[in-house]
Parts: sequence; C-alpha cells; structure tokens
Amino acid sequence: MTAIAATGAGRDPVKYLLIAVISLFWGLNWPAVKTILTQVPIFSLRAIGFTAGAVLLLGAARLAGHRLRVERTEWPSLVAAGLCNVLVFNLCTALGQSLMATSQAAIVAFTMPVWATLLAIPLLGERPGPRQIVGLASGLAGLLVLLGPAALSAPPSELAGPAVMLVAAVAWALGTIVMKRRVWRTHPMVITGWQYVLCAPPMILLAATETRPALSELHPAVWVGFTWHIFCSLCAAQALWYVTVRRLTVGEAAVSTLLIPVVGVGGAVLLLGDPVTPRLAAALVLILAAVACVLGPKPVGRK
Repeated sequence: MTAIAATGAGRDPVKYLLIAVISLFWGLNWPAVKTILTQVPIFSLRAIGFTAGAVLLLGAARLAGHRLRVERTEWPSLVAAGLCNVLVFNLCTALGQSLMATSQAAIVAFTMPVWATLLAIPLLGERPGPRQIVGLASGLAGLLVLLGPAALSAPPSELAGPAVMLVAAVAWALGTIVMKRRVWRTHPMVITGWQYVLCAPPMILLAATETRPALSELHPAVWVGFTWHIFCSLCAAQALWYVTVRRLTVGEAAVSTLLIPVVGVGGAVLLLGDPVTPRLAAALVLILAAVACVLGPKPVGRK
C-alpha cells in the first residue's frame, strides 16, 4: 500500500475539513452548472472552464513556489486520471444535466462509491471491512430513496440521461483509482492544472461549432455560476480531491463523496426552487449515516 494508508485515516482530523469543503464546493456546483447551461452550450462551458482552470491553477502553483515540471514516470497516470476525472466526467455531467433534472443527475453520478469500492478490490487489493460495507449499503439506499421508483418505470427514451451519468460515475471511479495507485511527487495543483491543459484543446475545437450569446447578454446569475464553477469547483475542489485521495483509502474517499449530492440537492432546493419532500429528508439521513460509518474512529487495535 502507499503512504496514504499509513496516515491513519480514522484518526486524521484534516479529512473532515477536506470532505466538508469539497462537499460544499462540488455540491453547489450542480445548481451553478445548471444555471450556466441556460445560456451557455456544453462544449463552450467546458472549454472556458478547463482553460481558466489551467491558467489559474498553474499560475497559483508557480506563485506558491511549486515546480511545474512533472516527472516523466508520472505522466501516464496524470493523463489517464485527467481523461477520466476531468474530460469524461465533466463532459458527461454537463450533458446529463441537459437531459434530466439536476438532482437526479447528481444522484446517478454519485453511484461512484459502488464502482470505486468494487474496482479497488482487484486493482488495489483493498478489502472493505464490515463497517465500510454497512456504510456503503446505507449510502446507496439513500441514493435510491432520493431517486425514487419513477426511474424504474421510465421509458427507454428517458434513459439517455441516466446512462450518460453512469458513464461519468464509472470514469470518476477509475480516475480515483489511477490517482491512488502511485505515490505522487508532483503537487496536486500542478497535477490538476496540467490535466486541464490536456483536456482543454478538444473542448475548444468543439466549442467552435456552437453558437454562444454575447457577454453582454449573460444574466448576472450565469456570471455568478461561472465564478463558483471555475474557482470553487474546477480549481479548489478538484485539487483538494487529490489531497483527499492521498489521505484516505479508495473506499473511504468514495463513500465520503455521498455528502456531495446532499449539498447539491439542497442547493437545488434553495437556488432552483426544487421542492422539499419526505423522500429527500430520508435520503439525507441515510447518506449522513453512511459517512459516519465509514469515517468514524476505528476500533482500537485495527489498522
């Protein structure tokens, strides 16, 4: 195992702060992106976001004194994780939100813990313990409750959105495992910045085929959404996610993300006017229970 496992995730107080910040930044990014998509097409959104993220992260890393050069042995993992975590995930989540409700899109995307936990068994040799299995089951139950029975009776024409979001979830899981499989010497800001550099060109080319509104035509809410999306989600949360993956096992990191759809749905309620339902409250309880099970202090004597 890498040095991450030796950190003692169950006794590491920093992980709670990391999870809280990432949950807030990525959770509220869902209504932010939904707002942006009311005026800005998908490829243009991603082209702008990736380009801005590359400039801001690499610029900040340089000002902080971090070396921008990536070791040659790290490039294959950096590229693979970038394609999964940045390009495929962000493209699919934007497309998914254009095909289905934001709250449902977030829920499907955060089936990621299932795929990450399962893939970590053959790829990383991790074995989920009893408490982690209970937490995972509780979290998935919360997601299913939040999604509701309507998804089971949806016609095939309405399954495109969930299918795209499922691709996003699996891509995120694979990217997380790729990041976990090695001990990185490069700083997370530099890793993330170069991933945006690699993913921006195809989005810029595709954006050239789209019709975009003039800057003067953008609503103030869209500008606010862009600000949150670029600074909080693409820059801060993406880099902090890699820090979190270093400190926790894949299973712990994956299940900790179950807080994000809670924030996302809550943001949709407050910012987009989605209704509050008993199903939403039940899902919230189940997801919080899942996080408590996985991230609580480990019994004495267990590593």
